[in-house]
Amino acid sequence: MAKLLSIWQSFRSSLWFVPGSLVLVAVLLAIGLIEADTRIDNHVFDTWPRLFGAGAAGARGLLVAVASSMITVAGVVFSITLVALSLASSQYTSRVLRSFMNDRTNQTVLGVFVGIFAYCLVVLRTIREGPDIEFVPSMAVLGGVVLAFIGIGYFIYFIHHIATSIQASHILARIAAETVERIDNLFPESVGQEDEYYADPDPSHTDPRRRWHAAPASRTGYIQNVEAESLLAIARDQKTVVRMEHRVGDFIIKGMPLASILTADDSGPPSQEAINRLSAAYAINAQRTTDQDAAYGIRQIVDVALKALSPGINDTTTAVMSLDYLTAILVRLCGRGIESPCRYDDGELRVITRGATFVSMVELAFDQIRQNAGGGGNVAVLTRLVDALHTLEGQTQRPNRRVVLLHQARALEEVIRRTIPASLDREPVQARAMRLIESLNAIESASDTTTDHY
Repeated sequence: MAKLLSIWQSFRSSLWFVPGSLVLVAVLLAIGLIEADTRIDNHVFDTWPRLFGAGAAGARGLLVAVASSMITVAGVVFSITLVALSLASSQYTSRVLRSFMNDRTNQTVLGVFVGIFAYCLVVLRTIREGPDIEFVPSMAVLGGVVLAFIGIGYFIYFIHHIATSIQASHILARIAAETVERIDNLFPESVGQEDEYYADPDPSHTDPRRRWHAAPASRTGYIQNVEAESLLAIARDQKTVVRMEHRVGDFIIKGMPLASILTADDSGPPSQEAINRLSAAYAINAQRTTDQDAAYGIRQIVDVALKALSPGINDTTTAVMSLDYLTAILVRLCGRGIESPCRYDDGELRVITRGATFVSMVELAFDQIRQNAGGGGNVAVLTRLVDALHTLEGQTQRPNRRVVLLHQARALEEVIRRTIPASLDREPVQARAMRLIESLNAIESASDTTTDHY
């Protein structure tokens, strides 16, 4: 199932699946209208001569004009799409290209024009003109005219859409919305006020007669999806424990441990069938997706910010905007509980998972931006980082999570103090950072954390 889901996502993000489907629909529509034409009495068409009264030559000329113009416009649309992809890659980051390719509007517009072209070809081949017989599928010809006007409408909308979609605000908003949706799916439970502690048990430590046997990865690439239910089923059938060795989104090399099965020394290694089932529960591909990897959405926005902070671009406004959307994502994460990595079945430990944590998500969102903004003493970005931490500080009362924010605030205050030379610029930002540290520092001694599963 994981591999099927990966294939389906690959289809959805391609520039051929939706257009190909629309071409098939257009061909079926043409065949249906032609067949309907043969079953309708001709006096119906004679009643509306201005609507259905085109002769064979006129109908052929009309369809040729529509077909030639539509395939020309399809070429223009494809060229504009490639230019937009190139601009987005150079101006922002190549990671956002998948978002453009996933854009249903781009796929649909390309499919509409190619579909209309295919429709006209199918109808054209049925037109007959001769001394003994003349056949003009009047309804199908009228359908070609209607589709031509629909194509014009789509072309006008496409020009507006592509001009909007390459704006930084639109790109960031789309990535953030997708990431928030993934957070809601991956972490559906809301958190309470009580802090939770999760340890990573290792049954082999308590029972030296048991040890882990690794299931190797079948290919090299990024882990896109993992079927947690399949892992649980394998562990239940084998009456043992399965442990994930890598998170979704990690890069794995063929032959390296992908997951491990705990077995007793006297029972020998797990069967090849169990190893194959473990491998089948993973989908590995050439690139990451956000389906089970909300951190990849954060990674994309961080890359946009880093590109904006580079000397060649130097776009502080885009970097600040990226921080705004990162803050919105982390605010949603603050309200979500991150479940224990341990999965039980009838009270027995069966699966030990690896997944994103609050620590890893916050560090991913802020560390590199802080480091790059500090290199040039970018006051606007450092100020917005302080504001972001202030916002998150007001969204969580869990001690472990507030410690994470405290560590970020201390690192940020050090960068502010070290990299902003002018006291007029430095002192207001530093004072605000110090107030944040004082607010968070009150709970540091109350939380002695040894795990990052919070």
